Amino acid sequence: MRTALVFSGGGMFGAYQAGAWRRLAGEIRPDLVVGASVGSLNGWCVAGACEPGFLIDRWLDRRSADLIGRPLDSSALQREARSLCARLEPRIDFGVVVVEFPRFRSKLICTPAVTWRHLAASCAVPPWFAPVRIDGRWYVDGGLLRVLPLWAAAEMGATQIVAVNALPRMPSALVRGAARGLRALARERRPDPSGIPILLIAPRQPLGTLKDMLVWRRENIQRWIEHGERDAEEVLRRTPLLTV
Repeated sequence: MRTALVFSGGGMFGAYQAGAWRRLAGEIRPDLVVGASVGSLNGWCVAGACEPGFLIDRWLDRRSADLIGRPLDSSALQREARSLCARLEPRIDFGVVVVEFPRFRSKLICTPAVTWRHLAASCAVPPWFAPVRIDGRWYVDGGLLRVLPLWAAAEMGATQIVAVNALPRMPSALVRGAARGLRALARERRPDPSGIPILLIAPRQPLGTLKDMLVWRRENIQRWIEHGERDAEEVLRRTPLLTV
């Protein structure tokens, strides 16, 4: 068996994933981790064998507010990506999803090829952040076409998946429409994960508004961490564990 842990995009809602992982950490031992957008930062930490408290503390730290930064200013995001890559190194297979711009094609980058630039690119939400140039090509947010990259786990050989989706529904009709348009334009084909057993952890309702997703507030972060932990507990209680 090859168990994948998959983290979605979701901006500040990524704190939900930290809470879910605090509950999951004692139950599963993933063989690989996949992340898109903010899920790539969380995923890098988990693949680096960090303690769940490490991820929680980083989200509660006021400096997490700088991840969103100012329009077209990705300096804080790049510092965070550099810091994580300097501090942690994946001990299991890790994959990050980026989207090539302007072709709008998803691309999976796996260790050992992953660098801090790939993490920064996966979080570069257009038009807020400028695309990141890597090896002569431009890349943007990895969750732009598919917020939860189950296909990437399938491509990496997963035989079962534990997925934490902090953004099952974008809290903005306008953004949802734009995303549908981009997916239709891209028309890309990816490995079908439908035959792979999936344990999905996700909130039943949006965690907040579009503004909440973009603005750090400690009370929201704490609430989302607790929400993620509760939802993970509920899923584990009602659903038989996958083979670990």
